[in-house]
Amino acid sequence: MAAQLLIYPVMAHHSRGTPSYEENAEGYLLTREVMEFFWATYLVHPDQARNPYAAPLEAPDLHGLPPTMIVTAEFDPLRDEGEEYGRRLREAGVPAEIRRFDGMIHGFFSLAGIVDKADEALDEACAWLRRVLAT
Repeated sequence: MAAQLLIYPVMAHHSRGTPSYEENAEGYLLTREVMEFFWATYLVHPDQARNPYAAPLEAPDLHGLPPTMIVTAEFDPLRDEGEEYGRRLREAGVPAEIRRFDGMIHGFFSLAGIVDKADEALDEACAWLRRVLAT
């Protein structure tokens, strides 16, 4: 794998209870209730929520992963776990760029051509990919 471009990624089970899960539990498109449904649908057994393949923040070691860009949105329950993953990658020596888009909600990236910050996010992500894949 040459790179990871993660757009408001799910990195941990909803039960972790990050501040962004509390602050953005309702009213911003993606809700805590919807994430609880997704996790219940995704996992065969609740114990799987601790498996790093389902929840990468559960991995004890992130060394050796490729350069990563993580795009997060201010008003998104997933914001904190994406940003924490980026910080953990940096601590493991992995080049990681974390870019939060203030004022945005989960899903904004798909609004390129409609929302200026979505255009900005798409431009930054493409520029980052070009730079990383050129090396």
